[in-house]
Amino acid sequence: MGFEEEYRQKLVTADEAVKVIKSGDWVDYGWCNGTVDALDRALAKRTDELTDVKLRGGILMKMPAVFEREDAGEHFCWNSWHMGGIERKLIQRGCSFYSPIRYSELPRYYREHIQPDDVVMIVTTPMDEHGFFNFGPNASHLMAAIEGAKTVIVEVNKNMPRCLGGFESEVHISKVDYIVEGDNPAIGELPAGGPATEIDKKVAELIVNEIPNGACLQLGIGGMPNAVGALIAESDLKDLGVHTEMYVDAFVDIAKAGKITGAKKNIDRFRQTYAFGAGTKKMYDYLNDNPELMSAPVDYTNDVRVIGQIDNFISINNAVDVDLFGQVSAESSGIRQISGAGGQMDFVMGAYLSNGGKSFICLSSTFTDKTGKTTSRIRPTLIEGSAVTDTRPTTEYIVTEYGMVNLKGLSAWERAEKLISIAHPDFRDELIKEAEKMHIWRRTNK
Repeated sequence: MGFEEEYRQKLVTADEAVKVIKSGDWVDYGWCNGTVDALDRALAKRTDELTDVKLRGGILMKMPAVFEREDAGEHFCWNSWHMGGIERKLIQRGCSFYSPIRYSELPRYYREHIQPDDVVMIVTTPMDEHGFFNFGPNASHLMAAIEGAKTVIVEVNKNMPRCLGGFESEVHISKVDYIVEGDNPAIGELPAGGPATEIDKKVAELIVNEIPNGACLQLGIGGMPNAVGALIAESDLKDLGVHTEMYVDAFVDIAKAGKITGAKKNIDRFRQTYAFGAGTKKMYDYLNDNPELMSAPVDYTNDVRVIGQIDNFISINNAVDVDLFGQVSAESSGIRQISGAGGQMDFVMGAYLSNGGKSFICLSSTFTDKTGKTTSRIRPTLIEGSAVTDTRPTTEYIVTEYGMVNLKGLSAWERAEKLISIAHPDFRDELIKEAEKMHIWRRTNK
């Protein structure tokens, strides 16, 4: 039987496909811009028939139809590998919970540790002539999810970019149980953000000065990494490479400015390697059928042993808070979940293993809350309940608009002194007093 005939036999409507889902099932909803759409709407129609359906996914770009009803939590539970704004709203409704991960380990969780999905539903490109459905910019962990699932459903979207890779970037029709042809909605976009602030620019300047020609880049999401990307695009740097967890718009700007060649990469030469991508249509158009890009599973992109093989690896990520011991929280403020651990620790550790590599955690020195109160992001200790994303021995460079410090090898009092030196001046005396109370300050420092 040919692939086209097999396709016709497996083609069903979304309503027919979701009939396989039963109360109590674990159902994978895809990932990021590959989260199902037609299948989600079809499942929402069955709300009254189902209870305790546990969904897995992450980085939602719109509210799933299954959660539009006020009583959705009685029927569906969202278990997120990485939180975003929509998922934070679902937490408040009691419908969503964060699943802590070290992102590089996620495929192994699926293969060895968590209860296998009863149903995996993912968005893919149309089938190619060889019978493969491409995952788009979401290789990440999807093949691992598929391997253990009882039922696999693909929702075809003609607007999904076809992202070339090396392995685990597509699924063959022989492994698919049902095929649904959706309404081909535009792929969910993640805006690059507004113009860089003056603080963003100051932090970016400090970091870009540390990047050599031929460096390999990893950028996190957010204003500061984007500001770094914009400054790199305008710089004289050359022969840069990319090996990153998340592909973002900034890489497109750097590449189109002629700064990225990948010629100096020790592995995957001339390829920009990534686990998933989320950005604007400009980025999706750039990823589509581009042989310069390499979509790969996250247990490869984020493996510290792989990262450590690449010389001059530069990792740039954000943080919520940093305490005087050098602990970094990039995912929560107290018990309030903001995003997720992702692969930040993977890249902090991997960059340190790289010959000439450096990892930078960047943040503004202060933030202003909704009441107008300004607070220091460099704190005596993390807020009670805050998750430690990067442990104190792993933290290397911390950067604010007031400077850059390297914490490697420093004692407790040296760390406190360095971090207070890049805190906002209005908070330094207060931080010194707190450091004294915690016995991590020396009188001679004054």
